[in-house]
Amino acid sequence: MTTPTEKPNIILIFCDDLGYGDLTCYGSEHNRTSRLDQMADEGIRFNDFYVPAPLCTPSRAGLMTGCYPKRVGLDYGYRNGTLFPGDPLGLNPDEITLPRLLKDAGYATKMVGKWHLGDQPEFLPEQHGFDSYFGIPFSNDMLPDHPRQDVYRFPHLPLLRGDRVVETDPNQASLTENYLRECVSFIQENKDGPFFLYFAHMYVHVPIYAPLTFLQQSQNGPYGAAVEHIDHTTGVILDTLSRLGIDENTLVIFTSDNGSNGRQGGSNGPLRGAKGSTWEGGMREPCIARWPGRIPAGRVSSEVATTMDFLPTFSRLAGVEPPTDRNLDGHDIADILLGGEGAVSPYEAFYYYRRNHLNAVRSADWKLHLDDNLLYDLSSDIGEEQNLYSDQPNVVARLNGLADACRDDLGDERVGVAGKNCRPVGKVDNPKPLTSMNWTHPYMQAAYD
Repeated sequence: MTTPTEKPNIILIFCDDLGYGDLTCYGSEHNRTSRLDQMADEGIRFNDFYVPAPLCTPSRAGLMTGCYPKRVGLDYGYRNGTLFPGDPLGLNPDEITLPRLLKDAGYATKMVGKWHLGDQPEFLPEQHGFDSYFGIPFSNDMLPDHPRQDVYRFPHLPLLRGDRVVETDPNQASLTENYLRECVSFIQENKDGPFFLYFAHMYVHVPIYAPLTFLQQSQNGPYGAAVEHIDHTTGVILDTLSRLGIDENTLVIFTSDNGSNGRQGGSNGPLRGAKGSTWEGGMREPCIARWPGRIPAGRVSSEVATTMDFLPTFSRLAGVEPPTDRNLDGHDIADILLGGEGAVSPYEAFYYYRRNHLNAVRSADWKLHLDDNLLYDLSSDIGEEQNLYSDQPNVVARLNGLADACRDDLGDERVGVAGKNCRPVGKVDNPKPLTSMNWTHPYMQAAYD
């Protein structure tokens, strides 16, 4: 058995559109998540954990780079704030990503699941530090640019191994189990470590395809079936670590890319708003971390932390320096994770961007919505219901000052400020889709969500 003083294995389980209130340990009364609840009991659960954007592509850009998406040019894409099949944009290969840093530190690195940071060969996971990749390059409801129709017809969904399409239109009801087999095989093959596994679920993004067993057991329709399938796969991964005797040298973190859309059975619990918004429901996420023997069991943290923190934090745990030749926005939160005495959030301010607009700023427990003159004390008003703007002029002035500094750094299109410290997005000429598109293709019909 390896010892916890060595470089830890790291597993990041990343969901799609999972809401703050979708797990039992975060208050759900509809979804049964016993393994995730157990994971929280054995580790730390964050109450004030954020993603840097309320949509898929920009949120994942922040995760991979440790930066606000605005800084790396992936704040809006071409349409709807996310990248679509055949778009010319993607995560710039010049960015130093989390998997690249870990690979340089001697880690075996693998990604399984949804990428959504560009589907051109230059942008795919193996160009960004992953030794291997198996998954889908974007969401299962995406179509290329085309004149608007009353009904969208989704293109063939490609399943990739590396940069090669190995299947079109895979059976999505069994896809997560295929993902799980890839994850377990990778863990077994690299049990002597160190390894980094990034498992990016397609759940619970709609349309939802869950196995029949979970559909039959769900008390919350297909959505609940997907959540409980997530819980099951997490349990299998944890059991694999235990069986191999490596759970005490493996950090496992579970979170999601943005909030629930609030429909189809999803819940953001007490939070206002949903996916796509900069209300808390769009950007505050469940987050659980487990590392037996290193993370004290049963802790709950209300310190502000974000997915941008994973890059500097994992770098420290792996014994490698994060990049110093560029601006990062994430912080090392290892002391919070490991229960360091007096560890507090490193954030003076957290900024809520939607696309390239700065909508809100949080500092300590105060949150200011910049365009609407709305101020909330999140310590007593998590649902953002009681506007204290007129009662707290000094707080408003301080948060407006923080917002001005952010605009100078990152920009804000709404007020015509470009920002001084943004880097270019990746772009290719003459992009080509991974699969052909037949506008009469019957695979799936629905309005884009």
